[in-house]
Amino acid sequence: MALKRQNDMMSMFSMASMTDVIFLLLIFFMVTSTFVFPTALEVNLPQSSQQTALKPGARVYIDKEQQVYASFGDSEPQPIDRDALLAFLQLTQQQSPDSYIALYADQEVPYGRVVEMLEMSSRNNLKMVLATHPSHKK
Repeated sequence: MALKRQNDMMSMFSMASMTDVIFLLLIFFMVTSTFVFPTALEVNLPQSSQQTALKPGARVYIDKEQQVYASFGDSEPQPIDRDALLAFLQLTQQQSPDSYIALYADQEVPYGRVVEMLEMSSRNNLKMVLATHPSHKK
């Protein structure tokens, strides 16, 4: 009798509630992963219709006060001076030669300063691209 009752309880167990929990966890992690930002540095990027999906190896930031910051991978950006920046960029290029360097320049930074940074990377055979914010044109 006890064996029959135990078999009846096993046949009544349903995986539907467990499946619901797993789907809810999956949706939760998918939604929260979109809220993760690569940096806490405030830089208002200019708008562009083109975007790249590649992940840069290193990042250089120029804020509206023209202070330069640099980071490797997903690390926190640190203030850096011009001489140390070139050495940092050359080192990152040696560590990962196939990656590129993303330049995040605030839209209030003078055009000449942005060109100066791009030219410095070009003279030293570094691959640097200008990061932009996607425009929402219809």
